[in-house]
Amino acid sequence: MTGKTRGGKGSFGNVSRRRFVAGASALGVGAGLTPFLSRRAQASTEVKVLNWQGYGTDEAWALEAFKKATGLDIVHEYYNSESEMITKLQTNPGAYDVIVTNSAWNGRATELGVIQPIDTAQVSNFADLNPSFRDSPLLNVDGKTYGVSWVWGITAVAYSTEVYKDAPTSIEALWDAKNAKRISIRDDAIEAVSFAAIATGQDMNHPSDLAKVKEKLLALKPNIAMLWSSEDDWNKQFQAKAFDLSVYWSGSALRSKTNFKLPVGYVVPEEGAVGWFDGLAIGTDAPNAEGAHKFINYMIEPTYYVEWATKVGAPASANPKAMAALPDSDPSKAFYSDEAAIKRLQFMAPLSDKERQDFSDLWAEVKTEYAK
Repeated sequence: MTGKTRGGKGSFGNVSRRRFVAGASALGVGAGLTPFLSRRAQASTEVKVLNWQGYGTDEAWALEAFKKATGLDIVHEYYNSESEMITKLQTNPGAYDVIVTNSAWNGRATELGVIQPIDTAQVSNFADLNPSFRDSPLLNVDGKTYGVSWVWGITAVAYSTEVYKDAPTSIEALWDAKNAKRISIRDDAIEAVSFAAIATGQDMNHPSDLAKVKEKLLALKPNIAMLWSSEDDWNKQFQAKAFDLSVYWSGSALRSKTNFKLPVGYVVPEEGAVGWFDGLAIGTDAPNAEGAHKFINYMIEPTYYVEWATKVGAPASANPKAMAALPDSDPSKAFYSDEAAIKRLQFMAPLSDKERQDFSDLWAEVKTEYAK
Protein backbone atom coordinates (compact mmCIF):
# COMPACT_ATOMS: atom_id res chain seq x y z
CA MET A 1 0.00 0.00 0.00
CA THR A 2 1.06 3.54 -0.54
CA GLY A 3 0.77 5.80 2.25
CA LYS A 4 1.55 8.98 3.52
CA THR A 5 5.99 13.21 8.47
CA ARG A 6 4.92 14.14 11.70
CA GLY A 7 6.12 14.03 15.25
CA GLY A 8 9.49 14.12 16.89
CA LYS A 9 11.87 11.90 18.77
CA GLY A 10 10.13 9.93 21.46
CA SER A 11 12.97 8.96 23.86
CA PHE A 12 16.60 9.47 24.80
CA GLY A 13 19.33 7.84 22.70
CA ASN A 14 22.55 6.58 24.30
CA VAL A 15 24.29 9.96 23.99
CA SER A 16 21.31 11.70 25.56
CA ARG A 17 21.41 9.26 28.47
CA ARG A 18 25.10 10.01 29.05
CA ARG A 19 24.39 13.74 28.94
CA PHE A 20 21.55 13.22 31.39
CA VAL A 21 23.83 11.51 33.90
CA ALA A 22 26.37 14.31 33.59
CA GLY A 23 23.63 16.90 34.00
CA ALA A 24 22.23 15.13 37.06
CA SER A 25 25.67 15.21 38.69
CA ALA A 26 26.16 18.89 37.98
CA LEU A 27 22.66 20.13 38.81
CA GLY A 28 21.69 17.78 41.63
CA VAL A 29 19.71 14.56 41.52
CA GLY A 30 16.29 16.16 42.05
CA ALA A 31 16.65 18.69 39.24
CA GLY A 32 18.08 16.14 36.85
CA LEU A 33 15.43 13.50 37.49
CA THR A 34 12.40 15.73 36.95
CA PRO A 35 12.37 15.73 33.11
CA PHE A 36 13.50 12.09 32.98
CA LEU A 37 10.72 10.84 35.24
CA SER A 38 8.22 12.99 33.35
CA ARG A 39 9.32 11.36 30.10
CA ARG A 40 9.05 7.89 31.68
CA ALA A 41 5.57 8.67 32.96
CA GLN A 42 4.51 9.87 29.52
CA ALA A 43 5.89 6.71 27.87
CA SER A 44 3.85 4.53 30.20
CA THR A 45 0.59 6.23 29.17
CA GLU A 46 1.09 6.30 25.40
CA VAL A 47 2.13 4.06 22.54
CA LYS A 48 4.15 5.61 19.69
CA VAL A 49 3.23 4.14 16.29
CA LEU A 50 5.14 4.51 13.00
CA ASN A 51 3.00 3.80 9.94
CA TRP A 52 1.63 5.10 6.66
CA GLN A 53 -0.90 7.88 7.28
CA GLY A 54 -4.51 6.76 7.06
CA TYR A 55 -3.64 3.08 7.19
CA GLY A 56 -5.76 1.50 9.90
CA THR A 57 -3.83 2.32 13.06
CA ASP A 58 -4.90 5.97 13.19
CA GLU A 59 -8.68 5.68 12.85
CA ALA A 60 -10.13 8.00 15.54
CA TRP A 61 -12.88 5.58 16.60
CA ALA A 62 -10.32 2.78 17.02
CA LEU A 63 -7.97 4.88 19.14
CA GLU A 64 -10.89 5.97 21.31
CA ALA A 65 -11.95 2.36 21.86
CA PHE A 66 -8.38 1.28 22.62
CA LYS A 67 -7.90 4.08 25.16
CA LYS A 68 -11.19 3.21 26.83
CA ALA A 69 -10.05 -0.39 27.18
CA THR A 70 -6.43 0.24 28.22
CA GLY A 71 -6.04 3.88 29.27
CA LEU A 72 -3.31 4.27 26.65
CA ASP A 73 -3.05 7.08 24.11
CA ILE A 74 -1.79 6.29 20.61
CA VAL A 75 0.62 8.84 19.13
CA HIS A 76 1.52 8.59 15.45
CA GLU A 77 4.46 9.48 13.28
CA TYR A 78 4.26 8.74 9.57
CA TYR A 79 6.52 7.64 6.73
CA ASN A 80 6.08 7.90 2.97
CA SER A 81 8.11 4.85 1.96
CA GLU A 82 9.60 1.77 3.58
CA SER A 83 13.11 3.13 3.06
CA GLU A 84 12.09 6.24 5.02
CA MET A 85 10.71 3.97 7.73
CA ILE A 86 14.09 2.24 8.05
CA THR A 87 15.87 5.62 8.17
CA LYS A 88 13.59 6.82 10.97
CA LEU A 89 14.24 3.68 12.99
CA GLN A 90 18.00 4.07 12.55
CA THR A 91 18.16 7.78 13.32
CA ASN A 92 15.68 7.75 16.22
CA PRO A 93 16.62 4.68 18.30
CA GLY A 94 14.21 3.98 21.13
CA ALA A 95 11.61 6.38 19.73
CA TYR A 96 8.92 3.97 18.52
CA ASP A 97 6.81 1.26 20.09
CA VAL A 98 4.87 -0.23 17.15
CA ILE A 99 6.04 -0.16 13.54
CA VAL A 100 4.06 -1.35 10.52
CA THR A 101 6.47 -3.31 8.34
CA ASN A 102 5.99 -4.97 4.97
CA SER A 103 6.91 -8.60 4.24
CA ALA A 104 9.73 -7.34 2.01
CA TRP A 105 11.18 -5.06 4.73
CA ASN A 106 10.67 -6.78 8.09
CA GLY A 107 13.77 -8.91 7.52
CA ARG A 108 15.85 -5.83 6.72
CA ALA A 109 14.70 -4.16 9.95
CA THR A 110 15.58 -7.34 11.83
CA GLU A 111 19.07 -7.49 10.30
CA LEU A 112 19.70 -3.87 11.26
CA GLY A 113 18.63 -4.52 14.84
CA VAL A 114 16.01 -1.75 14.83
CA ILE A 115 13.14 -4.05 15.84
CA GLN A 116 13.06 -6.57 18.68
CA PRO A 117 11.66 -10.08 19.19
CA ILE A 118 7.99 -10.07 20.17
CA ASP A 119 6.70 -11.95 23.20
CA THR A 120 3.81 -13.68 21.43
CA ALA A 121 2.51 -14.94 24.80
CA GLN A 122 1.41 -11.34 25.39
CA VAL A 123 -0.59 -11.37 22.14
CA SER A 124 -3.65 -13.48 22.90
CA ASN A 125 -4.95 -13.40 19.31
CA PHE A 126 -1.62 -14.64 17.91
CA ALA A 127 -2.65 -18.30 17.80
CA ASP A 128 -5.66 -17.44 15.61
CA LEU A 129 -3.55 -16.03 12.78
CA ASN A 130 -3.23 -17.84 9.45
CA PRO A 131 -0.06 -19.99 9.82
CA SER A 132 1.00 -19.14 6.24
CA PHE A 133 1.53 -15.55 7.32
CA ARG A 134 2.11 -15.96 11.07
CA ASP A 135 4.94 -18.48 10.68
CA SER A 136 6.51 -17.01 7.53
CA PRO A 137 10.32 -16.72 7.54
CA LEU A 138 9.74 -13.15 6.36
CA LEU A 139 8.53 -12.34 9.89
CA ASN A 140 10.39 -14.96 11.92
CA VAL A 141 14.13 -15.51 12.35
CA ASP A 142 15.87 -18.25 14.35
CA GLY A 143 12.67 -19.21 16.14
CA LYS A 144 11.90 -15.63 17.17
CA THR A 145 8.98 -13.54 15.91
CA TYR A 146 9.92 -10.05 14.72
CA GLY A 147 6.58 -9.19 13.14
CA VAL A 148 3.00 -10.20 13.90
CA SER A 149 1.11 -10.75 10.64
CA TRP A 150 -1.63 -8.13 10.36
CA VAL A 151 -3.19 -7.73 6.92
CA TRP A 152 -2.48 -8.92 3.41
CA GLY A 153 -3.49 -8.06 -0.10
CA ILE A 154 -2.97 -8.37 -3.80
CA THR A 155 -1.64 -6.15 -6.56
CA ALA A 156 -3.36 -7.39 -9.69
CA VAL A 157 -5.52 -6.01 -12.49
CA ALA A 158 -8.49 -3.66 -12.16
CA TYR A 159 -10.77 -3.02 -15.13
CA SER A 160 -13.81 -1.01 -16.14
CA THR A 161 -16.93 -3.17 -16.04
CA GLU A 162 -18.48 -0.72 -18.50
CA VAL A 163 -15.83 -1.60 -21.08
CA TYR A 164 -15.22 -5.27 -20.18
CA LYS A 165 -18.39 -7.32 -19.86
CA ASP A 166 -16.18 -10.32 -19.06
CA ALA A 167 -13.10 -10.05 -16.89
CA PRO A 168 -9.80 -10.24 -18.79
CA THR A 169 -8.13 -13.45 -17.70
CA SER A 170 -4.56 -12.96 -18.95
CA ILE A 171 -1.91 -10.48 -17.93
CA GLU A 172 -1.29 -10.08 -21.66
CA ALA A 173 -4.42 -7.90 -21.82
CA LEU A 174 -2.14 -5.09 -20.66
CA TRP A 175 -0.12 -5.54 -23.86
CA ASP A 176 -3.04 -6.20 -26.24
CA ALA A 177 -2.93 -3.79 -29.21
CA LYS A 178 -6.68 -3.27 -28.79
CA ASN A 179 -5.87 -1.38 -25.59
CA ALA A 180 -3.71 1.33 -27.16
CA LYS A 181 -3.58 4.35 -24.82
CA ARG A 182 -6.06 2.67 -22.41
CA ILE A 183 -3.64 1.15 -19.87
CA SER A 184 -2.34 2.61 -16.60
CA ILE A 185 0.32 1.26 -14.27
CA ARG A 186 1.78 2.68 -11.08
CA ASP A 187 4.91 4.79 -11.24
CA ASP A 188 6.91 2.40 -9.09
CA ALA A 189 10.05 0.55 -10.11
CA ILE A 190 9.54 -2.61 -8.05
CA GLU A 191 5.90 -2.98 -9.05
CA ALA A 192 6.63 -2.44 -12.74
CA VAL A 193 9.51 -4.92 -12.74
CA SER A 194 7.41 -7.44 -10.78
CA PHE A 195 4.60 -7.45 -13.34
CA ALA A 196 6.93 -7.65 -16.32
CA ALA A 197 8.78 -10.50 -14.61
CA ILE A 198 5.51 -12.38 -14.06
CA ALA A 199 4.53 -11.72 -17.69
CA THR A 200 7.83 -13.22 -18.87
CA GLY A 201 7.54 -16.25 -16.60
CA GLN A 202 10.16 -15.21 -14.06
CA ASP A 203 10.51 -14.94 -10.30
CA MET A 204 9.16 -11.43 -9.67
CA ASN A 205 11.47 -10.83 -6.69
CA HIS A 206 14.67 -12.05 -8.32
CA PRO A 207 14.22 -12.12 -12.12
CA SER A 208 17.13 -13.83 -13.82
CA ASP A 209 16.78 -11.91 -17.11
CA LEU A 210 16.32 -8.17 -16.58
CA ALA A 211 16.84 -7.56 -20.28
CA LYS A 212 13.61 -9.45 -20.95
CA VAL A 213 11.86 -7.44 -18.25
CA LYS A 214 13.00 -4.18 -19.81
CA GLU A 215 11.97 -5.31 -23.27
CA LYS A 216 8.51 -6.26 -21.97
CA LEU A 217 8.02 -2.91 -20.26
CA LEU A 218 9.14 -1.02 -23.37
CA ALA A 219 6.63 -3.03 -25.40
CA LEU A 220 3.90 -1.58 -23.16
CA LYS A 221 4.60 1.99 -24.33
CA PRO A 222 1.89 2.17 -27.07
CA ASN A 223 -0.77 1.19 -24.54
CA ILE A 224 0.21 3.50 -21.69
CA ALA A 225 -2.35 6.25 -21.06
CA MET A 226 -0.81 7.44 -17.79
CA LEU A 227 1.24 6.43 -14.77
CA TRP A 228 -0.64 6.76 -11.48
CA SER A 229 0.92 7.55 -8.11
CA SER A 230 -1.80 7.40 -5.44
CA GLU A 231 -5.23 5.93 -4.76
CA ASP A 232 -6.81 9.39 -5.04
CA ASP A 233 -5.06 9.96 -8.36
CA TRP A 234 -6.26 6.59 -9.63
CA ASN A 235 -9.89 7.21 -8.65
CA LYS A 236 -10.02 10.64 -10.28
CA GLN A 237 -8.45 9.46 -13.53
CA PHE A 238 -10.56 6.30 -13.69
CA GLN A 239 -13.71 8.33 -13.12
CA ALA A 240 -12.61 10.65 -15.94
CA LYS A 241 -12.27 7.55 -18.15
CA ALA A 242 -8.57 8.19 -18.75
CA PHE A 243 -7.93 4.43 -18.86
CA ASP A 244 -9.85 1.13 -18.82
CA LEU A 245 -7.36 -1.40 -17.46
CA SER A 246 -4.77 -0.95 -14.74
CA VAL A 247 -2.42 -2.59 -12.29
CA TYR A 248 -3.99 -1.77 -8.91
CA TRP A 249 -4.24 -2.79 -5.26
CA SER A 250 -7.05 -5.11 -4.16
CA GLY A 251 -8.18 -3.12 -1.12
CA SER A 252 -8.18 0.09 -3.12
CA ALA A 253 -10.20 -1.52 -5.91
CA LEU A 254 -12.82 -2.63 -3.39
CA ARG A 255 -12.94 0.90 -1.91
CA SER A 256 -13.26 2.42 -5.39
CA LYS A 257 -16.24 0.17 -6.02
CA THR A 258 -18.00 0.35 -2.65
CA ASN A 259 -17.16 3.85 -1.37
CA PHE A 260 -16.98 5.75 -4.66
CA LYS A 261 -19.44 3.63 -6.64
CA LEU A 262 -17.04 3.34 -9.57
CA PRO A 263 -17.54 0.53 -12.14
CA VAL A 264 -14.44 -1.41 -11.04
CA GLY A 265 -13.85 -5.11 -11.58
CA TYR A 266 -10.79 -6.91 -10.27
CA VAL A 267 -9.01 -10.08 -11.34
CA VAL A 268 -5.88 -12.11 -10.62
CA PRO A 269 -4.56 -13.09 -14.08
CA GLU A 270 -3.93 -16.73 -14.90
CA GLU A 271 -0.17 -16.02 -15.02
CA GLY A 272 -0.27 -14.67 -11.46
CA ALA A 273 0.05 -11.37 -9.64
CA VAL A 274 1.78 -9.75 -6.66
CA GLY A 275 0.92 -10.78 -3.11
CA TRP A 276 2.02 -8.85 -0.04
CA PHE A 277 1.43 -8.87 3.69
CA ASP A 278 2.17 -6.40 6.45
CA GLY A 279 3.38 -7.09 9.96
CA LEU A 280 3.31 -5.23 13.25
CA ALA A 281 6.75 -4.96 14.83
CA ILE A 282 8.10 -3.52 18.08
CA GLY A 283 11.02 -1.12 18.02
CA THR A 284 14.28 -1.92 19.76
CA ASP A 285 14.32 -0.16 23.16
CA ALA A 286 10.62 0.66 22.73
CA PRO A 287 9.59 3.12 25.47
CA ASN A 288 6.39 1.16 26.13
CA ALA A 289 6.84 -2.44 24.99
CA GLU A 290 4.00 -3.63 27.22
CA GLY A 291 1.62 -1.15 25.61
CA ALA A 292 2.95 -2.13 22.18
CA HIS A 293 1.95 -5.75 22.73
CA LYS A 294 -1.54 -4.63 23.78
CA PHE A 295 -1.96 -2.46 20.69
CA ILE A 296 -0.77 -5.22 18.36
CA ASN A 297 -3.24 -7.61 19.92
CA TYR A 298 -6.05 -5.07 19.40
CA MET A 299 -5.09 -4.55 15.76
CA ILE A 300 -5.48 -8.23 14.89
CA GLU A 301 -8.71 -8.95 16.76
CA PRO A 302 -11.96 -9.51 14.79
CA THR A 303 -13.99 -6.70 16.42
CA TYR A 304 -11.57 -3.99 15.34
CA TYR A 305 -11.02 -5.48 11.88
CA VAL A 306 -14.70 -5.81 10.99
CA GLU A 307 -15.33 -2.18 11.90
CA TRP A 308 -12.30 -1.03 9.89
CA ALA A 309 -13.26 -3.11 6.88
CA THR A 310 -16.94 -2.13 6.86
CA LYS A 311 -16.53 1.54 7.83
CA VAL A 312 -13.46 2.40 5.77
CA GLY A 313 -12.35 -0.51 3.62
CA ALA A 314 -9.31 -2.62 4.45
CA PRO A 315 -6.97 -5.27 3.08
CA ALA A 316 -7.66 -8.85 4.15
CA SER A 317 -7.00 -9.73 7.76
CA ALA A 318 -4.35 -12.33 8.56
CA ASN A 319 -6.82 -13.57 11.18
CA PRO A 320 -9.32 -16.03 9.60
CA LYS A 321 -11.72 -15.40 12.48
CA ALA A 322 -11.82 -11.73 11.51
CA MET A 323 -12.56 -12.57 7.88
CA ALA A 324 -15.30 -14.99 8.94
CA ALA A 325 -16.88 -12.26 11.08
CA LEU A 326 -17.40 -9.98 8.06
CA PRO A 327 -21.00 -9.74 6.85
CA ASP A 328 -21.74 -12.05 3.93
CA SER A 329 -22.59 -8.98 1.85
CA ASP A 330 -19.01 -7.66 2.10
CA PRO A 331 -17.36 -8.26 -1.32
CA SER A 332 -13.92 -8.77 0.20
CA LYS A 333 -15.12 -11.85 2.11
CA ALA A 334 -15.58 -13.86 -1.07
CA PHE A 335 -12.74 -12.24 -2.99
CA TYR A 336 -10.04 -13.06 -0.42
CA SER A 337 -11.37 -16.60 -0.04
CA ASP A 338 -10.54 -17.54 -3.64
CA GLU A 339 -7.87 -20.16 -2.91
CA ALA A 340 -7.16 -20.82 -6.60
CA ALA A 341 -6.35 -17.13 -7.16
CA ILE A 342 -4.22 -16.96 -4.02
CA LYS A 343 -2.13 -19.91 -5.23
CA ARG A 344 -1.23 -17.92 -8.35
CA LEU A 345 0.34 -15.12 -6.33
CA GLN A 346 4.05 -14.45 -5.89
CA PHE A 347 4.60 -12.79 -2.51
CA MET A 348 6.94 -9.84 -2.07
CA ALA A 349 10.25 -10.82 -0.47
CA PRO A 350 13.33 -8.89 0.64
CA LEU A 351 15.53 -7.45 -2.11
CA SER A 352 19.23 -6.65 -1.94
CA ASP A 353 20.39 -3.05 -2.28
CA LYS A 354 21.81 -3.97 -5.70
CA GLU A 355 18.50 -5.40 -6.87
CA ARG A 356 16.63 -2.30 -5.75
CA GLN A 357 19.12 -0.09 -7.58
CA ASP A 358 18.98 -2.23 -10.71
CA PHE A 359 15.15 -2.09 -10.72
CA SER A 360 15.23 1.66 -10.18
CA ASP A 361 17.72 2.23 -13.00
CA LEU A 362 15.75 0.01 -15.37
CA TRP A 363 12.47 1.80 -14.61
CA ALA A 364 14.09 5.22 -15.08
CA GLU A 365 15.26 4.17 -18.54
CA VAL A 366 11.82 2.81 -19.44
CA LYS A 367 10.06 5.98 -18.29
CA THR A 368 12.44 8.06 -20.38
CA GLU A 369 11.29 6.07 -23.42
CA TYR A 370 7.62 6.44 -22.42
CA ALA A 371 8.08 10.22 -22.35
CA LYS A 372 9.38 10.41 -25.93
